[in-house]
Amino acid sequence: MNAFVKITIYFAVSWSALLLLCGCETTEPPNIILIVADDLGYGDLGCYGNLERNSPHLDQLAEKGMRFTDFHANAPVCSPTRAAIITGWYQQRSGITGVVTAGKYREQGLDTAVTTLAKVLRQQGYQTAMFGKWHLGYDTLYSPLNHGFDKFRGFVSGNIDYHSHIDQAGEFDWWWGKTLKREPGYTTDLITDHALEFIQQYKDQPFFLFLSHEAPHYPYQGRADTADRRIGHPHPAYGSRTDQGEAYQEMITVMDEGIGQIITQLEEQGLAENTLIFFCSDNGATKVGSNTPLRGYKGELWEGGHRVPAIAYWPGEIVHGTTNAKAMTMDLFPTFAEAAKAPLPDQLDGISLLPLLTGKAEVLPERHLFWQFKEEVAIRKGPWKLIQSPEDTLLFNLRKDLSETNNLIDLEIQMRDSLMHLLQKWEMEMAQYPVKTR
Repeated sequence: MNAFVKITIYFAVSWSALLLLCGCETTEPPNIILIVADDLGYGDLGCYGNLERNSPHLDQLAEKGMRFTDFHANAPVCSPTRAAIITGWYQQRSGITGVVTAGKYREQGLDTAVTTLAKVLRQQGYQTAMFGKWHLGYDTLYSPLNHGFDKFRGFVSGNIDYHSHIDQAGEFDWWWGKTLKREPGYTTDLITDHALEFIQQYKDQPFFLFLSHEAPHYPYQGRADTADRRIGHPHPAYGSRTDQGEAYQEMITVMDEGIGQIITQLEEQGLAENTLIFFCSDNGATKVGSNTPLRGYKGELWEGGHRVPAIAYWPGEIVHGTTNAKAMTMDLFPTFAEAAKAPLPDQLDGISLLPLLTGKAEVLPERHLFWQFKEEVAIRKGPWKLIQSPEDTLLFNLRKDLSETNNLIDLEIQMRDSLMHLLQKWEMEMAQYPVKTR
């Protein structure tokens, strides 16, 4: 061994030892991939007990990663949950409390002055991209490109025909950045294709990839089906398949296949060990899907409306197994920011899940969780959940009654009063923010 090689090894070893002694980490920040399904129910995957579903790649992620049994969307519908994901706030703070529709609320969207997850990660040196469903503003003023994403391929409405890419208002809705562009292909496959291309292009630098799937939201169309919607003719809104359940299964299968392709590419590029993947749904399923064993569906504050499947995967970093820790989609912002070693905004409602994921903490800090949709509100404290509507007030112990069938409102007076007080206090705090959607 010549003198130059000896000196090089000496300094390399010495530098590494010095970093260890001072407590510094030498690992690079991880790539981050967030995958959000649309209207996928708590009981819609094999790893959540549905043996009729074909979801082998997601099941494998759950087996090798951490599966959540008490993870919640911030809302029982699309837009508010997505606002919570990207801001780390309760959606009431950003004013996105309901669905941003193609009609009444078309001119509204997420304020571009808001600090978003993509902005924070981009400032940290990440390449950022979003492929799929946006649903936080129709106008190009609210484009993902104005919210911290370097690339965007997808649609801005609530749903599109999977083949013709016509939205529920009968308008063409497929964008490359801020430009409408016709791109033949099945929506789910296009999202996967753009993801694979992005990973290949930016494999040598940290990236944040947000895959916002349309599946398995209606219209219920498989890969082999033909288009149902035409320009100016958005019907049939749910697709022409007579067996919607069969189409629903096909849509989940194709999404799962794409996730498998992404994992394979990460492994082939040597990126798997340094990539944090998180998968969840934006709300519960409709009656076409399955929220078993929960009560209720999308659009409701029963558990079936907002408790959703969630899986975290990061080889060598995330503890394998199942957790019953209570978490919400607004927690993803601080989680990813901490993983990227990025500074956080002063005020976030979400908390980082990273200590739990990596085994540095066995539980999350105890906190109260809140939901509000239309005229209903709910609060969660430990196993207790209170739902309040103009017609009724209900109280459940979810540890003993996950299906919310035994109303304890007249038996647990002290708990009822405590939760109602906390809920009223939270509502008063959120009331100071302007509401843009309902």
